[in-house]
Order: sequence, then C-alpha cells, then structure tokens
Amino acid sequence: MRDCLIIIPTYNEKENISAIIPYTLKLSDRFEILVIEDGSPDGTAKIVSALMLEHPGRIHMIERSGKLGLGTAYITGFKWALENEYSYIFEMDADFSHPPYKLLELLESCEHKNAYLAVGSRYVKGGGVVDWPADRLFLSWFASKYVRLITGMRVKDTTAGFVCFRKETLQQIDFEKIKFAGYAFQIEMKFAVWLAGLKIAEVPIQFKDREVGTSKMSGSIIKEAVWGVLKMKWQSLKNKRHYALK
Repeated sequence: MRDCLIIIPTYNEKENISAIIPYTLKLSDRFEILVIEDGSPDGTAKIVSALMLEHPGRIHMIERSGKLGLGTAYITGFKWALENEYSYIFEMDADFSHPPYKLLELLESCEHKNAYLAVGSRYVKGGGVVDWPADRLFLSWFASKYVRLITGMRVKDTTAGFVCFRKETLQQIDFEKIKFAGYAFQIEMKFAVWLAGLKIAEVPIQFKDREVGTSKMSGSIIKEAVWGVLKMKWQSLKNKRHYALK
C-alpha cells in the first residue's frame, strides 16, 4: 500500500510547476505527486517529465488531449490513486495559492483526528485571503454562504479546492454521479461526503492569489455553481444516497 498522493491539475503552468513540485516533495518523504496535464501548449508537460527524472518514483503524470475541466481532472486522479492504493489523496493548485506546507496539517486531521475529509479553509478562525480585490472576496464569501444555506452543510469554505481525502472516503463515492466540471465540482464533492455522514474538518489557511499565470475563473463556472447547488439539493431530497456506491 502506498501513502500520500497530491493531485495537481495543470494547464499552462510552466511558471509555477517547476517550483511547486520540488518545494512540496521536500516537505515530507511520504509525499508523491500526480500531475493531470491537459495538453498545455506552453510546455508544462516537458518540465514535469524532466522533474520525473530528477525524482524517480515520486512524480507521476497523466497527459490528456486538452482542457477537459477541473472536475474530470481530479476524478481521473482519484481513480488512479485508488487503483494504486494510496491511503491519503490531496487536491492542490499549481500556483502557490494553496500554501503547500499546510498539506501536513490536512494530513494530520485525516490521519490522527478522525476526519474523512480535511479542507484548507479561508473562512475559519486563522484563515483568510491575501491580495484579492474586494469584488472577488465578496463573491467567494457569498458563494460559501449560499451553498451552506441551500445544502445545510456545516462547512464554512464550501468552495475550497485544497483538501485531503482518506482513501475510505473516496471509495464510498460513485464518481459517475459527480457531474460538475468547474467551480461546482468542489462543492459537489463536499456535499457527497457530507451526505455520507462522514466527518469533515477545516484547517485554516491563508489563500494567496496567483502571482504568475492566468486565472481559470469565468462567468460560466460561476453560473454552473449557482444552478448546480440547487440541482444537488433537489437530488438529495429525492435520494440521500445519490452519490453512494451501491
């Protein structure tokens, strides 16, 4: 059985990937990284391939044909992680907006504090954001409030994308039922865990906006989240085990 796998989706992240992978691997000998590379034209895959030679056995890459969505990237990574029997599976962005050193606290919550999902949270005591414009900060804060109101989840940062799952958590979720590819994917995964009655913990983080590269946020992603939350709630009212493997 293998230990900790950090999944990092990439599209045009050459400025960041060469720095974040070595930094993360130095944090713990337990960490391995799986890059889900969506055909970046900027040469991201070549950089990852070179790093794989420098760190044999600790970096893995799945190359896809193009931008297929954040949700499908992570689900591809989840399936690979389960097939290879990793015990703890993480999501993390490539751009240092998620502080890699906090991976250790997320792991601690799942390994020693009985959490089945640990969330790097901006909206609990000790958390926050750095260098965000006021409109984006309000949108993110409002989105989490909206999700909590509609779904009833007791998670303050419902849209967070910096998380750790125990293997047993992902083994209970039917990935075919996870339908959202963008912003709403993060919400839907937490909702699936919450519906299963599994403990979710939040670890405070300081979220820093990317310094290089281009944000993937768009109006269509926000629209998907707004309507997606309503759809998820409706499905759960009809069947609380909607996301569960039969």
